[in-house]
Amino acid sequence: MLGSTSAFALMAITIRFASATIPTTGVAFFRNFFGLLALLPIILHSGRGLPRTRNLGRYAVRTVVGLGSMLCAFWAIGHLPLSQAISLSYATPLFATIAAVLWLGEIVRARRWAAVSAGFIGVLVILRPGVSFSTAMLVPVLGALLAALVAIQMKQLSKLDPPDTVVFYTYLLWVPLSLVPALFQWTWPSPTVWLWLIATGVLGTLGQWLWTRALRLGEVSALQPISFVQLPIVVVFGWWLFGEVIDLWTLIGAAIVFGANGYIAHREAVLSRRAATQRPAQAAKPGE
Repeated sequence: MLGSTSAFALMAITIRFASATIPTTGVAFFRNFFGLLALLPIILHSGRGLPRTRNLGRYAVRTVVGLGSMLCAFWAIGHLPLSQAISLSYATPLFATIAAVLWLGEIVRARRWAAVSAGFIGVLVILRPGVSFSTAMLVPVLGALLAALVAIQMKQLSKLDPPDTVVFYTYLLWVPLSLVPALFQWTWPSPTVWLWLIATGVLGTLGQWLWTRALRLGEVSALQPISFVQLPIVVVFGWWLFGEVIDLWTLIGAAIVFGANGYIAHREAVLSRRAATQRPAQAAKPGE
């Protein structure tokens, strides 16, 4: 999980460099194109050939929503202070909890609703409406909302296809889909920017691959706090490379959002363990 978090943090840096001369749509296309090239050896290494699926319609919806989230996140990284863009992106689990209730019919009780409410207070601390608010700050919030919808779709797809299949078809559809808006703002990269774009694709694929492996090995409640290491990494690089200084209110708001996310992850893990222990007992009752 630490390797995944570090890869995503470094990807934010390469996106920032590439965004200086390439439009957001172009950065997204090259991230997907080079990400697919990096993914293919991993898929083919298994020896089972390219994955197959009967759920292309679902993947089409997932990739459209995911591309919208990606464009919002990439634009924010290129145009807002890095600490602010990354901190606001951590609103995704808060939106995902609400989406799980509305979309999947999951039951969320008072303590998790309190954590969600606290998380949104943290988002408001970062945004500070009426003080330092700008409409540009809503872009990463919209990206977080769309990412939450993607998380729900991923949860549904993971019940239908293996993880590698989900990732493969996501990239396979992302490449042509992201090419369409990129063509309207097409800019050929310079030799140096080519390196940043290649690194963006490779780091994105590496981060996703490590993330899926981490979730297979450990519990969400233990892994979630590690993902917050992304913020200090980005802050240090933002200060070193771009002269950015983290705002105190961003730091306070991020801490509130992180705490809320950590509690939500903890509660999900507790409920999952409780459900796992109850299932064998319930299965034994008919035979008693």
